[in-house]
Amino acid sequence: MTDPTRKKILVPVDGSQHSLQAVQYVANTVPPHDVEVVLFHARIRIPESFWDTQSEPAYHYRFIDVGEWESRQEKAILDFMSRACETLYSAGFSKESVKVVIRDREAGIARDIITESQQGYDAVVVGRRGVSELKDFMLGSIANKLVEKVTDVPIWIIGSGRQRNKFLVAMDASEGAMQALDYLAKMIGDIHHFEVTLFHVVRGFDIFHHTTGKPPVPPADKALLERFEKEAEQLGREIEPVFVEATKRLLRAGVAPARINEKIVKGASTRSSAIAEEAERGGYDTIVVGRRGLSKVQEFFMGRVSNKVIHLAKEKAVWVVS
Repeated sequence: MTDPTRKKILVPVDGSQHSLQAVQYVANTVPPHDVEVVLFHARIRIPESFWDTQSEPAYHYRFIDVGEWESRQEKAILDFMSRACETLYSAGFSKESVKVVIRDREAGIARDIITESQQGYDAVVVGRRGVSELKDFMLGSIANKLVEKVTDVPIWIIGSGRQRNKFLVAMDASEGAMQALDYLAKMIGDIHHFEVTLFHVVRGFDIFHHTTGKPPVPPADKALLERFEKEAEQLGREIEPVFVEATKRLLRAGVAPARINEKIVKGASTRSSAIAEEAERGGYDTIVVGRRGLSKVQEFFMGRVSNKVIHLAKEKAVWVVS
């Protein structure tokens, strides 16, 4: 019988270094005692119609090359799976908790991964890039399709930056942000070597200055500028009870108080750029964002903040939490 408290993580791999980085990230991030990791590979087979040409002399050399290519690909992915498993075993995962699934591609790599992701997973973890010769795991193709289509399972896009075990959680007053926080607490549990920063962005009143080149109010209008500053202060204070509740939830999950930080940035032109800049400046390796925020369909919706963060924070891991 399946343990309902046991977390299940899907890691689609293609044999590339980026795939191995995704495996290494899981090994370094998730407590190994209550997690099952599935290493999933959609194998590319040569179409049957190609093999029908083997009797034609003109195609004989191609038949030999293709046969060798398939054999090399099979050996390469098996060797990769062996290395990936050893990476997880070395991190404390048991052999029973690591599964290797290799299937022939059916509907397409992205669609096959999406289909597999519906089998009760808590996360889908994918590298930003894959085998560059195929152009098939490049962000903008497979990874981008997964972010767009896998909407009911959190997806982790893994960069190649150094892992420091520092999480930056984008917070607002929405249910989606708190759900992302709860998800983080669930996945890392009581691991004590992580640092979590609750991060809130108060946008500035000079949003249009970046496009028009003009300030929103004349610099001489001090009264209006002071009012804007007071309103920004008020917006900053409104997040305080959210931080209090978020901290309580992390503490209940076993995160040590000394590992929890709070930060508010005011006057940012965009939330996505502020999040990416803070992640770089503070040496965070992981950014956690909710798929939806205050307005349910706009504030943190895909194509807005979370999508932009993925593209701006190229070296970071980004969790997009449904």
